[in-house]
Amino acid sequence: MPLPRVSVVIVTWNGRGLLERFLPSVLATDYPDLEVVVADNASTDGTADWLATMHPEVVVVKHPENWLFAKGNNAALPHATGEVLCLLNNDVEVPPDWLRPLVAVLTAHSDVAAVQPKLLQHGDRTRFEYAGASGGFLDAVGYPFTRGRLFFTLEADHGQYDDARDVFWASGACILLRRTAFEEVGRLDERFGMHMEEIDLCWRLWRAGWRVRVEPRSTVYHLGGASLPQGDPRKTYLNFRNSLLMLYKNTPPQLWPRVFRRRRALDALARARGLIGGGGPAEAKAIREAYRDARALFPELSRPSDDAEPSPPRYRGLIALDYFFRSRKRFSDLPADRFDDEQTPGR
Repeated sequence: MPLPRVSVVIVTWNGRGLLERFLPSVLATDYPDLEVVVADNASTDGTADWLATMHPEVVVVKHPENWLFAKGNNAALPHATGEVLCLLNNDVEVPPDWLRPLVAVLTAHSDVAAVQPKLLQHGDRTRFEYAGASGGFLDAVGYPFTRGRLFFTLEADHGQYDDARDVFWASGACILLRRTAFEEVGRLDERFGMHMEEIDLCWRLWRAGWRVRVEPRSTVYHLGGASLPQGDPRKTYLNFRNSLLMLYKNTPPQLWPRVFRRRRALDALARARGLIGGGGPAEAKAIREAYRDARALFPELSRPSDDAEPSPPRYRGLIALDYFFRSRKRFSDLPADRFDDEQTPGR
C-alpha cells in the first residue's frame, strides 16, 4: 500500500537562525511523500524572504501577528495537504529515517491518533530531553512527567525506555497526528497560547476513544528552550495556568472538587518554594496569577458529562511527593501498581 502523505508543520517567530540550522535535516527526510509547511508568526528577521530564496519547495504561511504555538499551527493546517500531520518545533534535528517508524504506527493501528518519537537532547545525545523524552504521563492531580524526566532529573538513555507503548500524552515538540482524529476532537485549544496544549489534545483524543503512543525506534534531537527558557516567569505562568485549564476541561465535574483541593495544596508548596529560594518572588507571583487567570477562564470551558468516557493510562500517585519526599528520581523508580493500565514502567 502507498504510504500516506505527511505534512510537517513548523511554527516559527523570529527563528530564522534555528531554521537555517535545523530545517535542512527535515528536508533531507527519507520519505516519499513529504510536505513541509512553515507557519511564520509575523517574524521581523527576514524568515519568509529567506525561505522563498533558499527553500522554495517549502510552503510558507504568513500570519499577521505572533499567534504562538496553538493558533499558529491551527491557522496553518488549511494549507497542509497531508493525511498525517506532524507538528514539529523549529529547534528539532531529525535523522533521515525518523519518519517511517512513526507512520508505521498509524498505518498498523487504526485506533491510534497520535505518536511521538524518542526525544534526546541536541547538545547531549546520551540524555533524554525535557519536553518529551520517551512519552508522557500525568499524575492524579495533573502534574506532567515523562519516561526519562521527572521534574529536574534528566536520565541518561541506556535503552531502558525503548519499548513502544501507549502513553498519556505525546510531546508537541514532535508529534504525528492522524488528521481525521485531530479534526474530530477540535484541534489545539487556542486559549492555551503555548505549553500544555498538546497534553490537552491527547487527553481529548483518549476521551474520544483514540490511543496515543510512543515509538522509540524513531529518535529526534531537541535543542529546547528556544521559545522560553526554563526559569522564565512567563513559562511558569503558562505551565501552571494551562495545566489548570487542561485539568478542569477533562476532569468529570463530580471528581473535580477533590482533585482541585489536592492540586491547590501542592501548588501552594510550589509557591512557597519559590518564595524561599527556588525561582524567587517572580515564580511565586507567576503561580498566583496563573490561578487567577485560569479561574477566570473556567466558565467558558466545556467539560465531560460523566466519568464513563475512555481514560488514558495514568499514574494514580502524586509525582511531587514521590520525587521530593520519597527520592524517586527516575521513571523506573515509580511503583508499577500505581499505573492504571497493564503496561509497567521500563526498567
